[in-house]
Amino acid sequence: GGAMVLIPAGPFPMGVPRGARDGGVDERPNHVVELDRYYLDKYEVTNGQYLEFMRVTGHRAPKHPSDSTKDIWVGGMMPESIEKLPVINVDWYDAKAYCAWAGKRLPTEAEWEKGAKGNNDWRFPWGDVEPTHKHLNFNQTWQGEKTLVPVGIYEAGKSPYGVYDVAGNVWEWVADWYSADYYNTSPRKNPKGPDKGTRRVLRSSGWQVETPQVRIFTRIQSDPLNRDHSTGFRCAQDVTEGP
Repeated sequence: GGAMVLIPAGPFPMGVPRGARDGGVDERPNHVVELDRYYLDKYEVTNGQYLEFMRVTGHRAPKHPSDSTKDIWVGGMMPESIEKLPVINVDWYDAKAYCAWAGKRLPTEAEWEKGAKGNNDWRFPWGDVEPTHKHLNFNQTWQGEKTLVPVGIYEAGKSPYGVYDVAGNVWEWVADWYSADYYNTSPRKNPKGPDKGTRRVLRSSGWQVETPQVRIFTRIQSDPLNRDHSTGFRCAQDVTEGP
């Protein structure tokens, strides 16, 4: 199922940092959220991991729904060269199914953001220093598998908890339904997003983004059935108490 890191319980500031002049209306207001402790995948789910899931469950292969030039699997088969690249062309339901098979779940939006920046009111996972190609894979054009990089190679870009690629490489599905004004009504303790909706939330930022979208508080809404060549995911897991 992949290595995980323990994210400790406690509060953190979620949304556009205090005093910042940018950020969307749906990324405001900055508000304090308290989370129980949980585990978060250290890396984005890779093609190699997804292949094992397919072998065991018979789940469909990752495939762009309309443009074969945006596929990196060939005829439903995984080339060895993409084993350590993040899986793409998976919709929200594919991601949810993988996490369940691995004994995990998709992270909530709040869990994702805390894992990405810790208790800091930062713009980026590493602080407020503007992003460079030493921090993340971004500002690219599509070149097939060459567009992506193996997970976990950007030491300068990891979060305070040691979570890799929470900026760049691929956008990541999270569990929540999307609502533009959810931050105005979000409960302080363990928010899980709206009870219903039509679109799900994507966090992180993909290989194609420019600096403004690298911000750790960026929220994107997407049709949960969308399969895209810049979208993948990682999993979370509850901490079970016991001996």
